[in-house]
Amino acid sequence: MRSAPTPEPSIQRTDRQTQPPGPPRGPVLLAGLDGVPWSDIQDSSGSAAAIPRLLRKVARGDAETARAALDDLRKRICQYGFVVEQATAATVPFLWELAQRPQVSCRAQIIQLLKNIADARQWETTATVYPKLLNHRENPVAWERAARQAVRARRDGLERLLAEDDSEITRATTELARTLGE
Repeated sequence: MRSAPTPEPSIQRTDRQTQPPGPPRGPVLLAGLDGVPWSDIQDSSGSAAAIPRLLRKVARGDAETARAALDDLRKRICQYGFVVEQATAATVPFLWELAQRPQVSCRAQIIQLLKNIADARQWETTATVYPKLLNHRENPVAWERAARQAVRARRDGLERLLAEDDSEITRATTELARTLGE
């Protein structure tokens, strides 16, 4: 007696979400996130490979999940609120995007994180006392400057955030604007 043939396993990816036919929906959330070589750069824990997962949790999680993910992200890219890492500058554009999205539950905290990054001068201050720090292969002073520049590069979003009805968001944005000299 012959048995029925066993179907071949599919080699098609099943983890992709396809958009239904019709006009495209709004801009893709966190576009370009997968194009950053996260595993090749460092955060405070080592490899920055976990950053995309954390950003997605901030973007799509309920309030508790989003806040926990943001706290973990903060420890990885702006430890203690003033020590930036190599991965910080690459993360900043995605933080700006999330701060602009009304559906993100912890926007004021994201804006505060951007302010902390813009204020960061830990490595630069240390290098004035220990200039040999600038000669290291891994140059944290350059990381810090790149992170601050990344915050400045997206400051055109301040006006929109200042117009928000949420007083917590406008307060955090006002503080960020002061830090940026706006």
